[in-house]
Amino acid sequence: MKKLLYIARYQVLAVLLLMLSVWTPVLAQNVVHQGDITTLAVDPKPGDVYVWEMYNDSTVDFAKVPGACPPGYADFVNGNTGSSVQVDWEEPGIYFFKVTAFTASGCTDNLAVGKVKVLKSIPFAVLDLNPNEICEGQSSELVVTFTGKAPWNMKLQATDLLTGKSVVQVYTGIPKASNPYSITINPKVDTEYTVIEVSNKYGVTTIASNSVTLTVHPLPKSSPIYVKSP
Repeated sequence: MKKLLYIARYQVLAVLLLMLSVWTPVLAQNVVHQGDITTLAVDPKPGDVYVWEMYNDSTVDFAKVPGACPPGYADFVNGNTGSSVQVDWEEPGIYFFKVTAFTASGCTDNLAVGKVKVLKSIPFAVLDLNPNEICEGQSSELVVTFTGKAPWNMKLQATDLLTGKSVVQVYTGIPKASNPYSITINPKVDTEYTVIEVSNKYGVTTIASNSVTLTVHPLPKSSPIYVKSP
């Protein structure tokens, strides 16, 4: 009997794997990033019970050895039973998951193994302005979009293009719900903005983001207004 096994990254990534009635490694490589939470699931058969196990050692006999992945590396979020489970991938590396189907009587001859590669997650920031031109005294929204896992910390550099002087402001604990992160800005002169550092629990990147420039148009000088006589 064949079943379809899939691993979905959040609700976007979906890769179909083949589940065989005898033990056979699934020949597929799925790539996720450190800090991702993915869903592993089977197409359930009524009456069957499913148990999932995780490994980070490819030399063991998956058919005989229970899952032995250390805590804090790849953890099941809400338990390891059911037709679908969630896994929090905490550390980079190569992992193997096994799912075993049991009948109501506790018997089984049906299991499958899948392979997941977890890449190191380094956070980045991308900047945008809305609008990118204002009149003196008005404001604009600087929008920062982060990659990686929340919460984020960042160092934002603002450079006065008239004097060349730069000021760095630090923002900490930016939550997932605030991504993209909006900052109201109202400089008096043309100003360039760049994120020079982003960090989260997985690491720090000092690779500068893209730079955006807010153009500030000066107000006209006041002068008497003369009404022309007819």
